[in-house]
Amino acid sequence: MNTRWGEKTRTDSEGKVPKAWDHDPPAKEKLVPFGVLILLTGALTLIFGYHETSDFWGDCLRMWWTSVKDQFPKVRRLTIYLDNGPKNSSTRTQFLKRMIEFADCSGLEIHLVYYPPYHSKYNRIERCWSSLQQKWNGVLLTCWVIVKAYAQRMTWKGQRPTVMKLDGDYPIGVIVPKKEMIELNKRLERSETLAKYDILIRPAIPRGR
Repeated sequence: MNTRWGEKTRTDSEGKVPKAWDHDPPAKEKLVPFGVLILLTGALTLIFGYHETSDFWGDCLRMWWTSVKDQFPKVRRLTIYLDNGPKNSSTRTQFLKRMIEFADCSGLEIHLVYYPPYHSKYNRIERCWSSLQQKWNGVLLTCWVIVKAYAQRMTWKGQRPTVMKLDGDYPIGVIVPKKEMIELNKRLERSETLAKYDILIRPAIPRGR
């Protein structure tokens, strides 16, 4: 670095003036988290990816179930408590399609139970996010190595989470054609009183048969 004291101009070896950051340098990767909390045991799984979409949700659930299914040989129904967000709402066609596919590949009955608007604070996974934020508070999360290291250091109910990464490109705006959705809707058993908040999906072949 060269310095001309009269003009106070700093240049690099090629005579160019380097640009300075007026804030923290940008991260090498942009990661979004997906979490599964088993309420009975307190076991937490965190899966990080690049885009939150309905397909990302579906792949994360399948990845999680593959890693834990041997621990629950007698489980036949999986109840999932979740918010009615834009990527996983009870009207999101691609999300519902992926949940039907997950039911068929796992053999599980999938019971989707949604929290009503402004009630996500009662979802216990939200408290896990708070604990994670406290663990990496003030840390520059510039790459996956750092994100993973600090995520593994948090604890929930005295346990450290399982932390994984899901690679892949997930395009946004995927919609199931209406004709296909007519058939898929036949697989959705919606509550008569809470159709938006309570959906049961039965697998084509139940687990254990």
